Amino acid sequence: MFAPSRPIYSVAGIRAIEALALPDARPPLMERAGAAAAALALRLRTGPGAVLIACGPGNNGGDGFVLARHLQDAGLPVSVAFAGEVSRLPADAAAAHSAWLAHHGTTTPELPPPPPGGWSLVVDALFGIGLQRPLEGLYARWIDTLNAQPCPRLALDIPSGLDADTGRALGTCFEASHTITFIALKPGLLTLDGPDLCGEVVVDRIDLAPEELALAPGRDITPALFADRLRPRRANSHKGSYGDAALIGGAPGMVGAAILAGRAAAHLGAGRVLVGLLDPAALAVDILRPELMFRSAADLLADTAIGAFGVGPGLGQSDSARALVVTAIATPRPLLLDADALNLIAREPALQAALAQRSSPTLLTPHPAEAARLLARTTGDVQADRVAAACTLAARLAAWVVLKGCGSIVASPDGQYWINTSGTPAMATAGMGDVLTGLAVALLARGWSARDALLAAVHLHGLAGNRICIEHSIDSGLLADELAPTARRCFNEWIKRGIDRSAPTQEIS
Repeated sequence: MFAPSRPIYSVAGIRAIEALALPDARPPLMERAGAAAAALALRLRTGPGAVLIACGPGNNGGDGFVLARHLQDAGLPVSVAFAGEVSRLPADAAAAHSAWLAHHGTTTPELPPPPPGGWSLVVDALFGIGLQRPLEGLYARWIDTLNAQPCPRLALDIPSGLDADTGRALGTCFEASHTITFIALKPGLLTLDGPDLCGEVVVDRIDLAPEELALAPGRDITPALFADRLRPRRANSHKGSYGDAALIGGAPGMVGAAILAGRAAAHLGAGRVLVGLLDPAALAVDILRPELMFRSAADLLADTAIGAFGVGPGLGQSDSARALVVTAIATPRPLLLDADALNLIAREPALQAALAQRSSPTLLTPHPAEAARLLARTTGDVQADRVAAACTLAARLAAWVVLKGCGSIVASPDGQYWINTSGTPAMATAGMGDVLTGLAVALLARGWSARDALLAAVHLHGLAGNRICIEHSIDSGLLADELAPTARRCFNEWIKRGIDRSAPTQEIS
């Protein structure tokens, strides 16, 4: 049916798995990693030219020596650059270096010039997941040279210069067209700068079953996580079977935000969608979506029939907006808070304490600046470790949180997290967060759990953006109001695939 969700581990988690597996590993893990990299390298190389492998002074360099040996065995010309001290190599890397030399291989202390016709592939085997400081000097120059090569560029485990735990480029960083990562995914491959620097990511478990050795704190998001929810509607149903979704916001000058959220909720199948606007002069009808019903925000919050609330799109930060947030927090219904609702809560510790005491599900959808206000930090602090920021916020406010951005992080109150891989830079435009709010509130109104509603809405939101950009061949100019109809189409395709168990497992694009 759907591609399975894959585990994600921090560097410390990967090291713990390696420590458990190393004593009995036959062949050794480094041999397995080098062989897996060679299999991918043989597919990636272009033309008959030589392969250049830049090896570093640690175990990532050892993987590179094993890779070189396998490529040479396959009859390929290979050049290996190594500027480290052999005597300081870790034991496994030293053994791999000796095996490469015994195979009549050689190393050069500088990157050799490209052969006539250029390299067929360049490989970064410099530092991998252990690097935690900016590169400088020789290795920074090497990476600049490797990045300039007009051929496929393969990183082993993670591009050198990229923090494996956070996705933060530490300075000069290898720009890979492909990355083969070993054992399991790492957070830095999927969020912040990672997607721009890793290219296509291939996971090779090197014949390990990591989840049998250590629990994974994170996972990537796929529909497999909520597949049980993807069922066709029963014939004997009516609009009341799918809940009432209420969206509250729309202060003067920002009415469109609440309407975008309402339209998205309608497209995702809420039984009824009600919109409460703060602007008293706004039309009480959406002429393009007359299915939306308009009520006063206060009346909506008092309506016990409402299945789920979304408060914040275009809300503003007036006294009346604050009063609505206070009432919403006290409402015993699933509640999603976004935008100015989060900014109002960030100002007042008492509101944060009240939020953390809610017994009904709470969902928060901050972008990095909003998350920073809630945490009393800077936006830079949040972006420096997005996983930690999302998990801290979820624990502190007893809420399900999505920290939006490149590789959005969904975090649960108990410390688990998920990283989303759908989405496109074309979605970096006004109104996209309002659409996400509407999608999630519709699922809450339909009876989905907070976990499933947030995971599905986040992934669907990005998937719809991907689909539109592919179908229209656009890199920019995507409008928020275009997203909901495509999200509806993708969602219904999920349902169809849930029924057809013979369908292929690749992701809908």
